Amino acid sequence: MKVNSGELWEKFSGRLRRFIARRVPNEHDVEDLLQDVFCKAHENCDSLRDEDKVRAWLYQIAQNTVTDYYRRRRDMAELREDLAEEPPAADVISGELMPCIRAFIDRLPEKYRQAIILTEYHGLSQREMGERLGLSPFGARARVQRARRRLRAMLLQCCTFEFDPLGRVLDFQPKEKPYPYCDNSASPPARRRLNY
Repeated sequence: MKVNSGELWEKFSGRLRRFIARRVPNEHDVEDLLQDVFCKAHENCDSLRDEDKVRAWLYQIAQNTVTDYYRRRRDMAELREDLAEEPPAADVISGELMPCIRAFIDRLPEKYRQAIILTEYHGLSQREMGERLGLSPFGARARVQRARRRLRAMLLQCCTFEFDPLGRVLDFQPKEKPYPYCDNSASPPARRRLNY
């Protein structure tokens, strides 16, 4: 079934914002979750069979999004407790990768570079970044996702990574034939492994 995202936003965004705000106390998280709901709706509109059930379908997506939000927070809190003794190891690998990551960000096309810098370095939410750049909520989210995919592709062409189940880097090794812009001479010659 064909769903018009703009019409859905006009009709349901206010109600869904209130629905989420009753369950999530942080205003910024509410806005991010609302955008997530509409992005999921847009991506999964083919799964909607009955146009009369759009409202129930959107509320189910919103409820699942809120549930996932709290599940992630609980998992992260448990993880922080488990890893309370270990942050220095994570800082080591982050410190080694940051110059490479920044060099790759500088090589992204301007629109993607702006999206990464504003969200990751300046701490803006995707909504705030979109407002600053004149993008819709969907456009802002899409731009950040595309920028992250491009950055990830560059990093994967330069190095081989090992990730933990949460997607954090456990280990990396520069490739013999790296990405053309990669200066892996600054990377450690031996494999490093982080034990979380």
